[in-house]
Amino acid sequence: MAILVTEQGVVHYEIYGRGRPVLLLHGWLGSWALWRRTIETLGQEFRTYAIDFWGFGESSDKGEDFSVDNFIVLVNEFMERLGIVKAPLVGHSMGGTVSLGTAIRYPDKVVKVVVIGSPIRGSSLNPLLKLSGNRGFASIIWTSPFLFKLFLRGYSYLMAKDGRALGEMITRDVDKLTVDSFMESIGTLRQADLTQHLKQLQMPILGIYGKKDIIVSPKQSRVLKEHAPTSEIAWFEDSGHFPMMDEFDRFASTVSQFLNGK
Repeated sequence: MAILVTEQGVVHYEIYGRGRPVLLLHGWLGSWALWRRTIETLGQEFRTYAIDFWGFGESSDKGEDFSVDNFIVLVNEFMERLGIVKAPLVGHSMGGTVSLGTAIRYPDKVVKVVVIGSPIRGSSLNPLLKLSGNRGFASIIWTSPFLFKLFLRGYSYLMAKDGRALGEMITRDVDKLTVDSFMESIGTLRQADLTQHLKQLQMPILGIYGKKDIIVSPKQSRVLKEHAPTSEIAWFEDSGHFPMMDEFDRFASTVSQFLNGK
C-alpha cells in the first residue's frame, strides 16, 4: 500500500512489478481491487500502478470535486509527482473515459490507451446509472444502505459470471463512498461526450467490449472505432461489463500483446 498526499487529498495506489510503467484506472463504484489478478500478470512485464480516484477506495478528498474532469487532473498530477514521463493508461468503464480524457488533454504523457467497457458518450449508460447522478435519487439510496448493497449483490449476477465475487467486491467498495463521490462522479460521466476530440489522438487505442454488457452499451465500440482513427476493437463474446473477470486469460493476453506491440 502506498499513498500520495496532494492538495486535494490523499491518493492511495498499489504498485507491483518492474519495467515500463502502466497505470490502471478503475470504474464507478470500484477501486484498485478490480485489478488484483491483472497487476499480478502484467507485473511480470511492467511496473503497474493501480490508482484509487479521490473519494474512492482508500483515497480521500478534502474538497467536493469528484468529477471525471478532476480525475483527469489526478492522473496528470500522479504522473508528475512520481516522475512518470510517459505511460500507457488502462481504464475500466469510467476509468476508460478518464484515460481517453487524459490522452486528449495531455497527449505527450500517454503512449497508449486501453478502454474496457467504457462510455464514449455518457448517454450509453444503463438508465439506473443515469438516475444515480440525480441528488434526490442518490439521497434516497443513501438512506437505505443495506437494501442498496443487497440490490448490488443480486444485480452482480447479471453483470459477471462470478456474481458472488463481484458482489462482494462492489459492496466493500461502496462502503467507502460518500453520497457526493457516488453522485457527482456518475453525474459528470453521464454528461460526457468525447466524440469531437478523439480524432486528434495519434496514439494506439484498444477498446475491449463485452457482448453481454448491461451497464454500458456494447455499441460504444462502434462509436470509438468511428471517431478514433488509431483505435482497434477486441470483442469479447462471452463477457459482460467485466471481461477481466469473465475471461481473464484472454483479457490479460490481449492487453499484454497490445502494450508490447509497436
